[in-house]
Amino acid sequence: MTSEVQPPTPGEPGTGEVTATVIVDAPAERVFAAFLAWERQGDWIPFTTVRVVEGDGGEGSLIQAITQAGPAVIKDEMRVEKVDPPYELRVMHCGKILRGPGVLRCTPMAGDRTQVVWHEWFQLPGGVVGKAVWPLLWPGSKFGFKRALRKFARLVEAGSLP
Repeated sequence: MTSEVQPPTPGEPGTGEVTATVIVDAPAERVFAAFLAWERQGDWIPFTTVRVVEGDGGEGSLIQAITQAGPAVIKDEMRVEKVDPPYELRVMHCGKILRGPGVLRCTPMAGDRTQVVWHEWFQLPGGVVGKAVWPLLWPGSKFGFKRALRKFARLVEAGSLP
């Protein structure tokens, strides 16, 4: 009797975990609204174009992000699972390569500042090889997330987002 190993469903957290945090000098409501400006994410996530494929960008919507650096292209599809303004935005990456849950949290702070936490739990493609390579990729992923959040903060603080 042979049994096939089934790939995990998108909702299962993967071993590729990345977290980045930044403090934004703006109220949580404005910060949260900037996250929902899906088409503007390319302004702060390098090499990326984002569009709403289904819905209005709120719960249940399907979002597509295409990241292209030279000949390399990654298509990320995500379903918006939860929108709880101005505190939490949850997505489920459901594409062929990127899968797993992600969350953006906004915590209001004194002085109209907001702490933002971006957390992703990617299921790594490539099975054992993907898991073995992850420690080499993780520092770059963390750096990229942190850099993107810093740019996001600058744009919100300058009034360029949303």
